[in-house]
Amino acid sequence: MLFDDTITAIATAQGSGAIAVIRLSGEDAIKIADSVFYSKNKKLVEQEAYTIHYGYIKDNEEIIDQVLVSIFRAPKSYTGENNVEISCHASVYIQQKILNLLIKKGARIAKPGEFTQRAFLNGKLELSQAEAVADLISAESKAEHKIAMQQMRGGFASDLQELRSQLLNFISLIELELDFSEEDVEFVDRIQLKILINSIKHKTKELIKSFEFGNVIKNGVPVAIVGEPNVGKSTLLNVLLNEDKAIVSEIAGTTRDAVEDTISLNGILFRFIDTAGIRKTDDAIENLGIEKTMQKIENATIILYMIDANDTNYCKKISDMSENIKGKELIVVLNKIDKIKGAIPSQTAECSNFLNVKISAKEKENISSLTNKLFEAVSLSEINKSGTIITNTRHLELLQKAFEATERVDSGLISGISSDFIAQDIREILNHIGMITGQYTDNEVLGNIFKNFCIGK
Repeated sequence: MLFDDTITAIATAQGSGAIAVIRLSGEDAIKIADSVFYSKNKKLVEQEAYTIHYGYIKDNEEIIDQVLVSIFRAPKSYTGENNVEISCHASVYIQQKILNLLIKKGARIAKPGEFTQRAFLNGKLELSQAEAVADLISAESKAEHKIAMQQMRGGFASDLQELRSQLLNFISLIELELDFSEEDVEFVDRIQLKILINSIKHKTKELIKSFEFGNVIKNGVPVAIVGEPNVGKSTLLNVLLNEDKAIVSEIAGTTRDAVEDTISLNGILFRFIDTAGIRKTDDAIENLGIEKTMQKIENATIILYMIDANDTNYCKKISDMSENIKGKELIVVLNKIDKIKGAIPSQTAECSNFLNVKISAKEKENISSLTNKLFEAVSLSEINKSGTIITNTRHLELLQKAFEATERVDSGLISGISSDFIAQDIREILNHIGMITGQYTDNEVLGNIFKNFCIGK
């Protein structure tokens, strides 16, 4: 064990509810819980691990609550220490009363993330798995949940750890060469080292590339709703969010600033941005809104370009818009089909390459077709490739540094550079990967990682 004290915290969200859970972890966790728990059965310290016990929490003769107490014994627990979880009624008064009683009996309040930090330091989790715990707690969509669960199961870290172990063997042999430098002998098969370096380079490059997708999934796919004034942008936003978020008016130019909100559709978090209508105007304030619209278009991943279905010139407008948003997904939305007289003007060849959806935002007609198109534009298929998605900025920075070091090693092997320079770059690769998986850490790094965790986890 690395710790000789016992920590405690309320593990459930603060506030009134049906049930709350108070956690204890440390060598004296079961002993401390036993000192405040009363039942007709034998003492908690005498009970088997992984059992649940009904009884009362008492402060001397005062009964505080009826509770269930779960026992987990070291090392087979979340933290690797003795653990106790007290399930009580979720009255704020009851929670604080029990927590204060446990502190009086010898526990101390846990720091943010300290339970998970102890799990890492006691070898129960790799560092990347520990970080995934926070992502799992904060997941707001199916996609975020999938990525976090992959990380919790080891994800990409296990692959990196295996490559790092192989590289350690090579660095040991290179160090041996340096010790016998005067003998002019080689212990390292340069061809095999180059193969391994290329494997690490490929893996790190693949993960770096995945960050763009993973970061979008984590923060919400930005979708800009753009178009001319009065085509129904604000009405569509209100329909998608199922609330009156944006002001709707027949007066052109009503929306002068971007309005944003998020919603989960088919398991993916989308961040919708209703923008000011694009048109030529002498109104200075409206022009500022149009400038912001262009900025939002630049930052968006998907553009919902709304056009009045009665507009006979819509193909030309689509063509012009597509020229201005190279590299982004364009979904053309033909709105107000409820007002159309006769057939919708047929598409020309220049329109056929875009995802056109015909809707009536006002009548909420065919909205499901639009949400399906959005889902198709950002598929979950990438997430299903196990171990290929990263969302953590710290991981990205370390992977980029590791990749740069592999390129230097690769170049050095080709040019026949001195072994001591190659060894230095290999050490950098080992350190950068080790800071992801947890083989190499310091207190400052750990402090930064766990400080943003919730207390109780």
